[in-house]
Amino acid sequence: MFPLKEETDDLIALRNGSPQAFERIYHRYGGKLYNFIMTLSHGDRYLAEEIVQSVFIKLWEVREQIHPEKSVIFYLSTIGKNMLMNTYQRQTIEFVYRKLLSEQQVDYDTTAEEEIDRKWLENFADELIRQLPPSRQKIFILSRKEGYSNKQIAEMLNISVSTVETQLSLAMKFMRKEFQKNRDKLFVLLICLLI
Repeated sequence: MFPLKEETDDLIALRNGSPQAFERIYHRYGGKLYNFIMTLSHGDRYLAEEIVQSVFIKLWEVREQIHPEKSVIFYLSTIGKNMLMNTYQRQTIEFVYRKLLSEQQVDYDTTAEEEIDRKWLENFADELIRQLPPSRQKIFILSRKEGYSNKQIAEMLNISVSTVETQLSLAMKFMRKEFQKNRDKLFVLLICLLI
């Protein structure tokens, strides 16, 4: 199936860095991609929302490699499916890891240690938030710490909802990457608490 001329024009404009073309593609295909991921994830709305945001960030990042003669939905569904499979693979590894740790856990009161662990993780996350660019930091704090919806944040900051979503996704991607980089420290901390 060949893409429509309008879609091809948007892909060419996107490849050249047009935010307007990106917005049009997002509004045209965001819902379809969400439904596709909902089907694959057996109705996991939170996961579907996260994947959709990540897919559009990835689309923007690889825009220069886009071939306008291919369908946008081809790109989006391929990226989305791969991201979903990676998420499931990561969740499986985390489950096995937690199960292994829980089997080795000794039976004693860990309330104080858990509080120290929680505070350390909070401080680590706060430090990562401080490293975000100012506007992204503000959006992230309004969303994750103060509990505002994406729509409310968009209205407060006079920006589009998709800009809020993109900034939140970029913030989460950065934080996941930093947590990944520091996973050895986190692992050592966890092991110390369990010994």
